[in-house]
Amino acid sequence: MGKINLISDTVTKPSAEMLEVMMSAEVGDDVFKSDPTVNALQEKAARIFGMEDALFFPSGTMANQAAIKIHTQPGDRMFCDKWAHVYNYEGGGAAFNSGVTSCLIDGDRGMFTADQLTSLVTGRNDIHTPFNRLVCIENTTNKGGGACWDFDELKKIHSIAKSNELGYHLDGARLFNALVAKNETTKQYGELFDTISICLSKGLGAPVGSILIGNKKDMEKALRVRKLFGGGMRQAGYLAAAGLYALENNVERLSDDHKRAKIVGDALSSCSYVRKIEPIETNIVIFYLEEGINTNDFIAKMEANGVLMISMGEGKLRIVTHLDFTDVMMEELIKELKEY
Repeated sequence: MGKINLISDTVTKPSAEMLEVMMSAEVGDDVFKSDPTVNALQEKAARIFGMEDALFFPSGTMANQAAIKIHTQPGDRMFCDKWAHVYNYEGGGAAFNSGVTSCLIDGDRGMFTADQLTSLVTGRNDIHTPFNRLVCIENTTNKGGGACWDFDELKKIHSIAKSNELGYHLDGARLFNALVAKNETTKQYGELFDTISICLSKGLGAPVGSILIGNKKDMEKALRVRKLFGGGMRQAGYLAAAGLYALENNVERLSDDHKRAKIVGDALSSCSYVRKIEPIETNIVIFYLEEGINTNDFIAKMEANGVLMISMGEGKLRIVTHLDFTDVMMEELIKELKEY
């Protein structure tokens, strides 16, 4: 069978159908805005979210970092959860690229409340403090185990952001997982956020690429920032074609990944060596081992038996289901977990 790779949902390979549309894509030079497939992807992304414009990026990190850059100036302050991807897993980019300081909010599973934000943005605002400039949300939360934000809470945070003249950015790397899990719509989010990043190479199965969505003015700024970051691509339509295919064919099937994640969680709950499992809402399973079991040893043992997973630090182990993870693989995984 080969290795069962559950390190991330980024390990998927393009399907034969996706490869076919990639190879037949009409392309041009996207740096000159003349790649018709890239343009079609950007137009589709903007349209489904009800926003004005969109820009194709080589990675989700670059898309997020461009959003932070266009919303802030050096010395400004950005608010995000202490587990946020933009703070923990983007190489310190907010500080390096934009010169902003990050105010980390002590939320629950990567999600904070409107009240917590209010307590931080109100009060003293003088020469001793940075300018408050941006709120970043991550949905679903990676380190929080694929948790989905409550949309009413997001609306409350939006009100606080707008009343305090703060930008509102959504790191929606796995937003479609949240939309499918909670039966929400892209238009709901498009009405709420100033900018939204969407990853095409996670659960949606494209090999490369993310989209940043917003108004025309912000996307004009983002285009310049993308160039500054070295993200201009030429015949990128071959990649954009995969993104179009993913948006048209791989969204609804995310529910299969969610179902498999819950089955994996149920199997782990019957294993005596598992101390705790985080609530499973989408395609990420976070679990903890009993005291005395070394996580690195456990990961090495699983790899020796053909199962790949990773540690998220703080005792967290992560399994991520995806479109290349089949029912046959799931049976083999459960067998290995129970025989450990």
